[in-house]
Amino acid sequence: MKFETGMENLTSACESDCDCAPDPALLADFKRAIHALGGKWKLEILVVLMNGAVRFGALRRSVGGITQHMLTTQLRELEQDGLVTRTAFAGKPLRVEYELTDAAYGQLPALKEILSWSRLYGNAHLVVTHGT
Repeated sequence: MKFETGMENLTSACESDCDCAPDPALLADFKRAIHALGGKWKLEILVVLMNGAVRFGALRRSVGGITQHMLTTQLRELEQDGLVTRTAFAGKPLRVEYELTDAAYGQLPALKEILSWSRLYGNAHLVVTHGT
């Protein structure tokens, strides 16, 4: 079955008898994106932050099953990659909020496509692989 992706051919030009590997620059860009978004929790954190700034405690409750240490680690990595900003407000107790950056908001169409894909194909895959 052939699917129309709307994307141009991303492989290097090659002869029919050789191994057609992706363009190395394209692969490097892809690896950089996967590093920024990879990990068990990062996409879930980004989805929770899609609607605006969230305090640390509320974020932890929204991302069920994550430890405080892991959430802190993932947020620091997202901050280093320029996808999340951390704002600390003076006062007792200290209040900290996390929010998506413009770079992360630029990924929202892709995240929404992933959600659409999951709704369309995710359940079918689970039935096929786990229903027997």
